[in-house]
Amino acid sequence: MATALICDFFAWCALFNIMFLLFWVVWLALAHDFVYRVHCRWLKLSVERFDAIHYAGMLVFKICIFVFNIVPYIALRIVV
Repeated sequence: MATALICDFFAWCALFNIMFLLFWVVWLALAHDFVYRVHCRWLKLSVERFDAIHYAGMLVFKICIFVFNIVPYIALRIVV
């Protein structure tokens, strides 16, 4: 029972994190200029640097989703 609960926990965490990542990608794709203007109020960034920071953040977040959510889920599914 406990392993099934933990397995469900990892599945839901992965789902919510993937949804957040997709929201981030779509928001940046559709409202790039708006998001850039908002960030430039606080920081002096070029467009290239802004894009590089966001894409690097998306990459790190995607890797974290795989390492901390999907891999444990698959490992528990194999064990159970």
